[in-house]
Amino acid sequence: MTDKSLPISFLSDFGHADEFVGVVHGVLAKLAPDSRVIDVGHGTPPGDIKSAALSLTRAIQYLPEGVALVVVDPGVGSGRKALALETEWGFFVGPDNGVLSPAVAMIGGARLIVSIDNPEARIPSPGETFHGRDVFAPAAALLASGEASIQDLGAEVGPDAVQPLLLPLPEIDGRLITGEAWWVDRFGNVQTNIGPDELAAIGLAPGAILTVKVGASLHSIPWVGAYSDVEPGDALVHVDSAGLIAIAVREGAADEELNLTAGVAVTLAGTGSTPAG
Repeated sequence: MTDKSLPISFLSDFGHADEFVGVVHGVLAKLAPDSRVIDVGHGTPPGDIKSAALSLTRAIQYLPEGVALVVVDPGVGSGRKALALETEWGFFVGPDNGVLSPAVAMIGGARLIVSIDNPEARIPSPGETFHGRDVFAPAAALLASGEASIQDLGAEVGPDAVQPLLLPLPEIDGRLITGEAWWVDRFGNVQTNIGPDELAAIGLAPGAILTVKVGASLHSIPWVGAYSDVEPGDALVHVDSAGLIAIAVREGAADEELNLTAGVAVTLAGTGSTPAG
């Protein structure tokens, strides 16, 4: 790796059944051969902007400063802008659909935003359905290699002209907190958008037995520190690796046992403040 090259962290919804991830790696290798490429993940559900935005937000503080390349782009080929953003952390490259917004906000916001519209920064293509290869990968590689500045990629865009992504906040109503399931990992663990501080605000702490309402079902689940604090097959509430409240089942799948999917409302309360069924 040369002194001027930056690492590229690559997140997409391409999966691994087709050649798409490999082709983007190929473009990056040709244009930025000294840059290390980190695959943050390619299993985002197709076109799921919110899921990708949450993945990037969870990951960004652990990624080396450099270039974040995000290709989850259900509007590819439409009039949506292709963006490059400069931040204190480094550069972000991706579609203007909100997928970059939460992570950029978390690390302090963008200093400069441009629309990637310089034809010299793109790979000519007869089609408009693979901007990951033709637009975003070249831009990320040029920034990572130092062969172009962000201003070279296109015209500046004001922050008000960029699509935000507003993530829902939990609501506190007396002794109840209602949030939603944000993410289900491959083990069936369910992350919510509720943090331990919200639970503390209604007088709850680790060791409490929580009433968890999902749909019309009520579950009594302990708030513990680790999976091993309950018996195999038992449910638990804990603070996950991102610092949010998650629901799990030791050696099982909480999403299946509690009928939880991303986007489903979850209400938490102490055992003395049972949510209405």
